[in-house]
Amino acid sequence: MIRIDFLGTGNAFTPLGRLHALALIDNKILIDTPPTLITQLRRKGINTSAIEHLLFTHWHADHTFGFPFFLLERKYISDPKQKKKLNIYLRPGGKKILSDLCNMGFPGSLEDMEKTSNWFEEEKISLPKTNWEFERFAVLHTPETDPHGYELTHNSGLVILHCGDSGPCEEIEKRAEKSDIVILEMGMPDIGDFPYHYTPSDVRRFSKKFPNTLILVTHNFSNSSESNEGFSIPDLPERVHQLEDGDVLEISPQKNFKITSHNK
Repeated sequence: MIRIDFLGTGNAFTPLGRLHALALIDNKILIDTPPTLITQLRRKGINTSAIEHLLFTHWHADHTFGFPFFLLERKYISDPKQKKKLNIYLRPGGKKILSDLCNMGFPGSLEDMEKTSNWFEEEKISLPKTNWEFERFAVLHTPETDPHGYELTHNSGLVILHCGDSGPCEEIEKRAEKSDIVILEMGMPDIGDFPYHYTPSDVRRFSKKFPNTLILVTHNFSNSSESNEGFSIPDLPERVHQLEDGDVLEISPQKNFKITSHNK
């Protein structure tokens, strides 16, 4: 059984009822480190030391600023003897960005990152001690952040496309053709032209083009279903799932999908 926990589903502005977008695969593979990361893991009862693999999509603050807190918590709280190494997967140049962030946030406390982490810049790699491999691919977002998505392939043949933060682009649509699940961000409402984000109209078009693909929406600009303030949840096709914080996707070996709501 494959399990994906959506520990957060909001965009950079954390709309009411949502923390920053964050996905956890099989309780050990984490995609990005938002500022709200430690709170999100604790709410789920997950120790930072349980995370074995960390994938980065791009360098915006809502996807990286939790990294120093993550390492600090591992070092002093959940793995003080530093017995567990963290595997970090990122683009060339990313290690310096994260190192500078740690030195700025906690100078003198995280200089031993080299001892506790393995760093990988490969664009395609199998994740050790898991049933997963990935291929990283460029997407359409703020160019200065070096934005990329991940095509994750399970040894069962299941393919999940995590698009990171991206507006509609050819690379996503090309890969969506062979994907079972596509995780799209929907960071902006239909109030203007936003090429670096999906809008509800973009998601509707995508859904129509890929009717047999499970489409999950995260990085949502709207308030959650529990709030009546801010931007309201847009009307999307019924088979497009607008995720809420705490939602869980379970996938059986037969590729049957079950989404459990956070409030059930």
